[in-house]
Amino acid sequence: MHKSEYLIVSKSVLPDYFEKVVEAREMIRSGAAKDVSEAVQKVGISRSTYYKYKDYIFAPAKGDSARKAVVSMILHHEKGILGRVLGVLGDGGANILTITQNPPISDRATVVLTMDISGVDTDVKELLNKISYIKGVERLSLIDIT
Repeated sequence: MHKSEYLIVSKSVLPDYFEKVVEAREMIRSGAAKDVSEAVQKVGISRSTYYKYKDYIFAPAKGDSARKAVVSMILHHEKGILGRVLGVLGDGGANILTITQNPPISDRATVVLTMDISGVDTDVKELLNKISYIKGVERLSLIDIT
């Protein structure tokens, strides 16, 4: 039996700053705040609180049965690396929705993937951990999950 590291918890029993982290991230995403400093000031939390929890607290998706994740990566500019990343994601059950890749600078390219993860059988972080071990993946960050 696979034990998830996630729990579903009523926000009424959590500290209010958890919800404020989600609110600040949404303000940044929507453009209601120009940066982290402005967002945290508006919601009333510290930058350190935001950065400590931003990758761990997410609100459930509204009205959408598909779960989505956005991942940012820095890849070495070598043939086949992005293909291997996509292969691991596909084998794990993820469906790629968008790929944004910037031109390489100093032999490194920034890639942002948006994917439907409703078909992923394992924990998403476990799947991303597999990607981090691919030769040529320099940095990997989960930006958002809904």
